[in-house]
Amino acid sequence: MNHYIIDGNNLIGRIKSLQQLQNKDKQASREKLIYFLNRYFTGKKVKLSLHLDGHPNLPLSISKGKITYSFNQQSDNFIRKEIENSSNPRLIILVTSDRSLMNFGKVCGCKVISSDDFYRETEKSSVKNDEAEKISQLEKDNEEFLKLFQNKKV
Repeated sequence: MNHYIIDGNNLIGRIKSLQQLQNKDKQASREKLIYFLNRYFTGKKVKLSLHLDGHPNLPLSISKGKITYSFNQQSDNFIRKEIENSSNPRLIILVTSDRSLMNFGKVCGCKVISSDDFYRETEKSSVKNDEAEKISQLEKDNEEFLKLFQNKKV
């Protein structure tokens, strides 16, 4: 099973709407990021570690894994430790745009995706899911229509 390790603050900084929100309300930007990640990973068999700088405010949870706060340290240190302690780093997909973390992940054998590329990937997936949902709804509507009018004798 793939294990995504996500540099949360780095990802927030790459999503314009979350970055703007973080400047006003740090907790709200974290909540929206978690909502975004939960939605993207729904139905996928993955493990997820979200790393956030600073202290927790209100309790948050993520459906596919855990959230780690760095408190008074940099979250990069916690990400490195998690990679080092992994029994199989080749199953890790590291999401960050921090150059030193990217290099560390690559040296350890992780697959590395920049935060920008990850966000673009999730946006494409979101569009595909929306289209699939609309097609599914149209098929259901069509089936209902056929049921209604095929049973009527004119």
